Amino acid sequence: MSIDELSKYSAKKWHAAANRELANPETRLFIGGEFVDAINKGRFDTINPANGNVLASMSAGDAADIDAAVAAAKKAFRGWSRTAPRERMEILYRYVELLGENAEQLAVLESLDMGKPISDVLAIDLPGCQDTIQFMAEYIDKIEGSVTSTEADVLHYVLREPLGVVAAISPWNYPMLMAIWKIAPAIAAGNTVVLKPAEQAPLSCLLLAKLFIEAGAPPGVFNVVNGIGEVAGKALALHNDVAKVTFTGSTEVGKLMLQYAGQSNMKRVSLECGGKSPQIFMADVADMESAVSAAYNGIFSNMGEVCNAGSRLLVDRPIYDEFIERFIATGKNAYQPGDPLDPLTNMGPMVTHDAQKRVLSYVEIANKEGAKLQFGGDVPTALKAGAYVNPTLFTGVNNSMRIAREEIFGPVAAVIPFDGVDEAIAIANDTIYGLAASVWTQNLSRAHKLVREIEAGVVWVNCFDEGDMTQPFGGYKQSGNARDKCVESLLSYTQSKSAWIRLD
Repeated sequence: MSIDELSKYSAKKWHAAANRELANPETRLFIGGEFVDAINKGRFDTINPANGNVLASMSAGDAADIDAAVAAAKKAFRGWSRTAPRERMEILYRYVELLGENAEQLAVLESLDMGKPISDVLAIDLPGCQDTIQFMAEYIDKIEGSVTSTEADVLHYVLREPLGVVAAISPWNYPMLMAIWKIAPAIAAGNTVVLKPAEQAPLSCLLLAKLFIEAGAPPGVFNVVNGIGEVAGKALALHNDVAKVTFTGSTEVGKLMLQYAGQSNMKRVSLECGGKSPQIFMADVADMESAVSAAYNGIFSNMGEVCNAGSRLLVDRPIYDEFIERFIATGKNAYQPGDPLDPLTNMGPMVTHDAQKRVLSYVEIANKEGAKLQFGGDVPTALKAGAYVNPTLFTGVNNSMRIAREEIFGPVAAVIPFDGVDEAIAIANDTIYGLAASVWTQNLSRAHKLVREIEAGVVWVNCFDEGDMTQPFGGYKQSGNARDKCVESLLSYTQSKSAWIRLD
């Protein structure tokens, strides 16, 4: 059934689909092309954050399972890396088709496990997965080396070759999409992969691996080991047969990845970590309605569980009062927490009750530090069994407050006034993060100045969180060093080899 057909489902039909999936969920590891139990029989529960119920008891992999998965990937590498480019492309094209054919199952697993509204999975996550795979597949036979100019009796050429076994450690906020951002370029470049999905939402990733084999890929090219990050993730990052680890998650754990690489085989490390993205609204903003809409969408969408969420709203003082007035009028009720399987719901729960407690603790901190709560900051009364938090807006914030400096990873917006472009730049850059930013102004020169001066890997002008597969996504400073969903991402899973040939 196509994504378009699924978009017509009612909440009743989605709950029926959920019941079918929960009747016999796949909970094992996927190693060497088949589902297997964890060697040491470990288990962990994955929880439905909308109601607190256990969805499934998952096999918990440990170092022994990581060894088995890496061995399977290593064994498959030689054959896969030497598979003709067009053959690899055809397998990935078929993979795209299978994601569409299995969209109902993928979507319902994603929504149940993470709490994401089903309408978001259909509109954003699944199409994003397909676009990423398609883009990377199309580039496979366009990876080029070079021949350099040398002396007459020498031929010198440079090849680009895959790295080997890639360890992918993906987050829970976009379980499928963030996994595919890593898997698709790595596999397209000829590598094999061991994926450790976030333990909070592993279900859809197991189906992704199964479908890849159904697309015609050899066993061992794509393996999945569920498990706890401190056990399975650490073992994977430390493994001496892993050539690269690609990680999306917190800055704290990203730093551990760098340590593990140094403690093992100096493997390459690609990091996409936290963010505290500023949206800068200059006094000459052309369309206040669009700007305010981008402001609340940028922090409330996906429950604020987005690395590049526009959580700091920097507003030029001449428009500060109007901006807040409009934000309250249109943003307060724009997102209504509800049943994630209801297509009308646009805000689900936090991923866990611990995450909910963390977000609510920041509301308490903000109140103590003197910020003014305009709305939200509490739990919906009708949804107390779930891990919900209402959309929240604080004004009267300065950049020294913790809600302005620390990544909350929830639907909490902080409005910070500024006077003029230089102060805006200073506030925007006064952070350990540098993932993304946006600028709203009619002045072209001012826009270019802000783009140049803001320390962030992505800067949008008069929009927020837009882009396509040509756009590198990644940050500066402690937001990490990765560049995802672009040609640069694909090439980062390759290495150069120089061949210097004496002809005489």
